[in-house]
Formats: sequence, structure tokens, C-alpha cells
Amino acid sequence: MSDAIALTLFAPLALVPVILLALARPGRRPGSLPRWSEGAALTAFALALAGLIQTALFSSPGLAMLEGPFALGLRSDLVSASVATLVGFIGWIVIRYSRTYLDGEAREGAFHALMLTTLAAVLVFVQAGTLPTMILAAITVGLTLKRLLLFYPDRPEAQRAATKFGAVWHTGDVMLVIAAGLLFARFGTLDVTALPAAAAATGLGLAGTLGVAAIVVAAALKTAAFPLHGWLTEVMEAPTPVSALLHAGIINSGGVLLITAAPLVQASTGAMVALVLIGGLTALFGAAVMLTQSAIKTALAWSTISQMGFMLLQCGLGLWTLALLHIIAHSLYKAHAFLSSGGAVAEVANIRRPGPVAVPSVAAVLKSFALALAIFAAIAGAFTAVFGPKSPQALALGAILIFGVAYLVAQGLADRAPVALTKRTAGAALAAAIGYFSFQTLAQAIWGPILPTPPMPGELEWAMLVIAVASFGLVAFAQALFPLWAHHPATAGLRVHLANGLYLNALLDRAIGGFRTTTTR
Repeated sequence: MSDAIALTLFAPLALVPVILLALARPGRRPGSLPRWSEGAALTAFALALAGLIQTALFSSPGLAMLEGPFALGLRSDLVSASVATLVGFIGWIVIRYSRTYLDGEAREGAFHALMLTTLAAVLVFVQAGTLPTMILAAITVGLTLKRLLLFYPDRPEAQRAATKFGAVWHTGDVMLVIAAGLLFARFGTLDVTALPAAAAATGLGLAGTLGVAAIVVAAALKTAAFPLHGWLTEVMEAPTPVSALLHAGIINSGGVLLITAAPLVQASTGAMVALVLIGGLTALFGAAVMLTQSAIKTALAWSTISQMGFMLLQCGLGLWTLALLHIIAHSLYKAHAFLSSGGAVAEVANIRRPGPVAVPSVAAVLKSFALALAIFAAIAGAFTAVFGPKSPQALALGAILIFGVAYLVAQGLADRAPVALTKRTAGAALAAAIGYFSFQTLAQAIWGPILPTPPMPGELEWAMLVIAVASFGLVAFAQALFPLWAHHPATAGLRVHLANGLYLNALLDRAIGGFRTTTTR
């Protein structure tokens, strides 16, 4: 059984026959194509899931399709199989949703062809065994997703979104090509499993360091990191299933890339620091802007920007298993959020409008934060005693999580008695701390043997940890006290600027020459 090829590797092939059928029937109501499309997606998910079980129980080798220095091939391990199963599941749900959502559209058949092709390319990307395979898959994803963004080609907003997405995404592809060239020049191989051993034997060197830097830039571009995040907020012009499919290994492909190259990236201190800075800034910026948005899908897009920044921060801290767990959890949640956004709007519209916003006191918020941190420290000590010491990076990330919990409790219970606030804060902090360390322990048990452990922090890494924790803590504290200064004139102006994303998207429009859109009739 150990010589068997993992079934996960065949998941992309399951989609090919229906893709060809869809290309032959690109128009309205293409017969049984929607059912065949859903069936193919379900088959791909079933193969991915079976392959995950097979990989967990047995050692299944990768499948090389072309030999030579620039070989194309797939790999099978617990990391790639886990992500492929996630992609297959979300892809199946989205395709099933599309059966009714796109029913009767003029280009319904073409939509299914593009969706399935995108899904197949993502399945190849997350299981790529060589950098050339990853590059070809990434290029395919970019081309097909751009066509999906132009599904309603008459809309100038869709044209603008597709143009901007293509510019940013394919710049990331160029950076991947540059990374592959530099790494091949240094190590003589592009096999993702052989590169870490080669780097450990000879060191990164200048070419290897520049190659890792190019990987980091590519990952930042593909996760809509600050300041080139604007394209993600404009993809709402595409049909809702496209927004949901983005979370099946597309918007988080940068994280998959970093996790795949984790040993290489962690060997470069500069790359890790850059990820902490880029990720932390993106997370804080995206969260701040998200709170000012009134349209649900736009708010969800800004939330994704923030979450992807947080995922880059996790990678920069060397918490690879938690970053992978974050990708899986966020993908499931956000895909569901987009698919159910219409129902959420109707539910909110039926809710009785609340009265005046409660104003918290500084003392109550300080007490809430201090209590939450104390409970977190106690739970951290308990898990350390049972499961062994936790890395400084894991403790710092947990503290950031607790700041968010304390903020939500302080804001939501500002009008309650101090005893109620204290009890709710204690309960929420206790649940969050136990959940965090439990999932961290579980993720480490599953993927820890494959992924690198967090490095021991040096002076620079300690400085980054302190900056990250302090930044998130101060922002959470300020948000909890927002009602105290919400009516100040400066706050009204700041809210307008944040609602417009500090106009960075407009600057990006100008930087790439603006857009001259034409309407096709």
C-alpha cells in the first residue's frame, strides 16, 4: 500500500471531462451540465478526502509527470492533502450553490467551465511538487478568475476590478518565476521537498535569500496585502459564488505558498520580519476599515484582507501549523458568509433598531483587559504543565487573540453592571484561551512533524513580538473606548477616510494608469 499513489492527486483530473463538456455548451440552460458540474466537484472532493485518509494512514509518494530540471509534478503529504480536501469541499458547495444561482443566465455553461477550471488549477497549486507546477497553476487561476470577474462584461466596475486583479495577481506570478530562477541557480533543483535539504546543506547564499524574498513578495500580492489590497474589495462585481470560491485556496494561496516553502522562508530572518510587519499592518488596517463599511459583501472583503494579514503574521512568527489551521477555519467560515450574505441582509433588516450606544468607562475597560490577560496566563501555565512549554510566538499570538475577546466583551456589555461585565469577560477569556491552546496542540500534533518549529527569538524577533502585541492591544483598547470619542469632529473625519480605505485604492488606480472602460452593446 505504501507504493500506491495518493487518490488526492487525481482530484483535478475528475473535473476535466465536465470542463470539456461545459466548453461545448457555453450558453443558457445547458441541459444537464449543472448536475454534471456538481457531480464532478463532488467526485473531486471525495477523491481528496479519500486521499487525505490514505496519506494519514500510509506513506503515499508524489506523482511526477515530466522529468528534468524543470519537472512538473504533484506531491502528497498531510499538509497538501488537508488543503486539497478543503478546496474540494468548498468547491463542491459553491458549484452546488451555482446550480440555482446562475440558472438561466446567458452564459451559464461558460460559468461552469470557468469555475471548474479554476477549481482544478487550485487543486494542482496546493499539491504542487515543484515550483514550475505551482507557477503554471497560479497563472491558470489568474486567467480563469479574471474571466469570472468579467462575467458581466458590460459593467465598468467589473472591468476595473478584473484589470486591477490581473495586474496584481500576475505580478505575483512574475515574482514566483524570479524566485524559481534564483533558487534553481543556487540549488540546482526546483523540487519543493528537495529545496529545504539543499538549503540546510549549503546555506541560502545571496541568490537563495533573494529567491525567498521574491516568494514573500509573491505571497503578499496573492493575499491582497497592504498596500495592494484594493482589487479584493472590487471583486464583488462578480457573481456571489466567485466571491465564495476565492476562499478555496485562491485568496489564501499566498499562505499555501509560504507553508509549502516554510523551511526556506524560516531560514531568512529578513523574510520572517517582513512577514510580521506586512501581516500585522494589513491585519490592523483591514479590521479598522471593515468596521466602517455598510455593504455586507464589502465588509466581508475587508474582513478577508484583515484575516489574510493575520495569517501572514502567523507565518512570520514561525507558527506554521496555526497558519494552516487559520487557512482552513477562515476558508470555511468566509465561504459560508458570502453564500449566506443575502439571507443575512434580510435578517438584519427585520431586527428592531437598537437604542443609544452604551458608553464604557476607562476603568471598566482596563479591568476587562487585565482580567482577560490574567486568565490567559493561567490557562497558558496549565497547558504548559500538561503538554510542555509554549513558544514565545504562540504566547504572543494568544495574547493578541485575548485582546480581541476583551474588546468585544467590553464593547457589548458597556451598559451592564460591573459584576456582569466581569463574569462575561472571565467566561469569554477562559473559553478563548482553552480553545486556542487546544487547537494549537491539535494542529501541532497533526502537522507539526512536517512543518518547522518556531525559531527561538533573537533580539530582532523579540522586538517584533513586542511591537505586534502592543499594536494589537492598543488598537483593541481604543476600539473598546470608541463611544467615548465617537462624537468628536476629528473622529467623523477619520471615519470617512477609513471608509474609503485611506484612498490607497485610488492611488493604485493612478499608479497603473487608471481605466478607460467601454460598454459593449
